[in-house]
Amino acid sequence: MLTNLKEQPADKILALMQAFRADPREDKIDLGVGVYRNAEGVTPIMRAIKEAEKRWWEEETTKAYTGLAGDPAFTEAMTGLVLGDAVARDTVAAVATPGGTGAVRQAFELLLLANPDARVFVSDPTWPNHLSILKHLKIETVAYRYFDSTTGGVDFDGMMADLEQVRAGDVILLHGCCHNPTGANLTGPQWDDVIALVNRTGAVPMIDIAYQGFGDGLDADAAPTRAVAAGCPETLIAASCSKNFGIYRERTGVLMAVAQDSGLQTVTQGNLAHLNRQNFSFPPDHGARLVSLVLDSDDLRADWQAELEGMRTGMLGLREQLANDLRELTGSDRYGFIAQHRGMFSRLGLSPDLVEKLRAEHGVYMVGDSRINIAGLNADSVPKLARAIVEAGG
Repeated sequence: MLTNLKEQPADKILALMQAFRADPREDKIDLGVGVYRNAEGVTPIMRAIKEAEKRWWEEETTKAYTGLAGDPAFTEAMTGLVLGDAVARDTVAAVATPGGTGAVRQAFELLLLANPDARVFVSDPTWPNHLSILKHLKIETVAYRYFDSTTGGVDFDGMMADLEQVRAGDVILLHGCCHNPTGANLTGPQWDDVIALVNRTGAVPMIDIAYQGFGDGLDADAAPTRAVAAGCPETLIAASCSKNFGIYRERTGVLMAVAQDSGLQTVTQGNLAHLNRQNFSFPPDHGARLVSLVLDSDDLRADWQAELEGMRTGMLGLREQLANDLRELTGSDRYGFIAQHRGMFSRLGLSPDLVEKLRAEHGVYMVGDSRINIAGLNADSVPKLARAIVEAGG
């Protein structure tokens, strides 16, 4: 049997990480890895998470299973964090998943149960694993224009023109905030136009929200997702706790399915639990427990929000510093969009040849499409990066 297996394509980001580690240059800069890091290059355990771990160590009395949907306190807390009061709770079915990736996978699996002929429309570009999972599940994928490499913003006219192709029952995959890999987001009025298109065509919106709190703040980042959930008949939402709670290795996520017809909640909840059972039975609990402890405790929540806000404003400061340094070095504002982007990532619009030149000559590592992780920078490395971009011909 095993002799029939074929080599799978290598993950480009993991390969980039390996190349960075093998590079002996002391002044090298890693902008490829997709995790938050502080000025010292460390992915810290957030203060509130560390305290929650201490409290849970004292309180925990069993390692028995929770339930197929995970601990109800977690799904309730995350529903509140993401959706606020936008929809009634009896319209939401939710299950815990192994990370945001698990939530995305379960959403696509739910789609196959509900409408196996549906197509999924994805932004060009999008997070590569979206495409990988869809291909693995043999779900037809249609790209829609999204990023304008000339302006560094959203090609909204192109996006809406492409979305006119959707049919009733198709899924439109959207990034709730902090678009990965571009950093370019829709405006409020543009979200309103997307909602109108969804309702006119009968498509189903699916929102991947992996960076809530990293853009303009917790509520501002959730506002588009809340508007879609409140304004459309049905919405799928995959949320990750990896970034905003800093618990990457705990693999903590949640999938929510919202239906304005509350009579669909019970059957939807049952199908979500069924899918969990088929894929991994019971979702991991430790990270979910820490998240619910933080969100349900006034002091822990306040400390978490304060630290998260510091992370967010720190990345905004790095964006502004990089945009300003490039403005001074180039004498133009062609990189001004970096300060307007939000979240951990920005796509610079550099050619693959220039990206390779930056790696070879300056020790600057970024993904081939010129996506950079802003959190891979600090106040000292920003000027180095700006000079490298200009010297390489960017």
